[in-house]
Amino acid sequence: MNDTLKQARSLFVSLRLTVVLLALSIVLIFWATLDQVNLGVWAVQHKFFHSFFVTAKIGGVAFPVFPGGYLIGGLLLVNLVAGHLYRFKMGWRKAGIWIAHLGLILLLVGELVSGLMQKDYQMRIDEGETKNYAESSRQNEFAIINATDPNLDEVTAIPESLLSRGTVVQNPSLPFRVVPKAYYPNSTLQMRSQVPNAPPSLATSGMGPMLAVTPLEVTYKEDERNVPAAFVELVGPDGTLGTWVVSPLLGNPQKFDFAGKTWKLVMRPKRIYEPYSLTLEKFSHDLYPGTDIPKNFSSRIRINPADGSPSRDVLIYMNNPLRYAGLTYYQQSFDNNDHTTILEVVRNPSWLAPYIACGAITLGLVIQFLIHLWGFARRRAV
Repeated sequence: MNDTLKQARSLFVSLRLTVVLLALSIVLIFWATLDQVNLGVWAVQHKFFHSFFVTAKIGGVAFPVFPGGYLIGGLLLVNLVAGHLYRFKMGWRKAGIWIAHLGLILLLVGELVSGLMQKDYQMRIDEGETKNYAESSRQNEFAIINATDPNLDEVTAIPESLLSRGTVVQNPSLPFRVVPKAYYPNSTLQMRSQVPNAPPSLATSGMGPMLAVTPLEVTYKEDERNVPAAFVELVGPDGTLGTWVVSPLLGNPQKFDFAGKTWKLVMRPKRIYEPYSLTLEKFSHDLYPGTDIPKNFSSRIRINPADGSPSRDVLIYMNNPLRYAGLTYYQQSFDNNDHTTILEVVRNPSWLAPYIACGAITLGLVIQFLIHLWGFARRRAV
């Protein structure tokens, strides 16, 4: 082994590297905790922990200023594995340490998988209503709906990220191109007659010419939501079909006819569809007798499988979620005078990893303690 490889090996197995990384992680957690007041939980997660570097804008340009969670966690993982390969020896006397460290490795890998693959949505269901989709509380999509058939909607959903980047979209299911003209991550809409000196609108069709779009600062508060708006031009084979303004604030879709078909345009929360459906049979909001203090929230849900097998009823309440088809449904909130339930829907393929990892770490520490206790008892008996 040449000197360069020896130096690299010495670096990655070094206990000093472990101490430095742990110190950096403490600073990162402390900094993120302070910044949570300004950014909120989700923005802090993405900025500090689900990134390789924490960035700061200087002159409008983002520069890395501190290692992020992915970088620190990745180096800790490499340091731990390298340390085992070159420092620890196999043997029953080290069995507890091996098990505990394997649990720690699983914990780091599980967090990485969760950060990359976990998805969070919400499902609002009225009593008696059946739904087969959930909606994101932070992401939106631009939906173009072919509503020609009164019994079937053909939906082409364009992610909000494509609108923000100004990416031209040409989908085979659409007889026109979608050309983003402007995008605002947070905005408000008003009638132009109510806004003095409103600038000319980019919209030429639909509701757009009558509306004034006012950009707003992006909010990170937990009880507030950004409402995006975008101007999109539809371009057919023979030229432009017009420019529309789309925003969740518009509510009802905007309609137009083209190529012998009826189309609807709407910006809405991003949806995740499932092959099965859920029906809310009853929502219960229980109170402690004689008070207004909530005792329990629960939703009696009927699961309607996609394969036509018999449906079944389940009860979802606090700390008792429904796990079905890779998704977990938690009781989150309620609305509409206790006639609407709001379920938090989570897809996290590594949800078991923290439990297994903590169990392995505990088991490893107990085994190592018992090994040392047995050795101590043997020496005392001699």
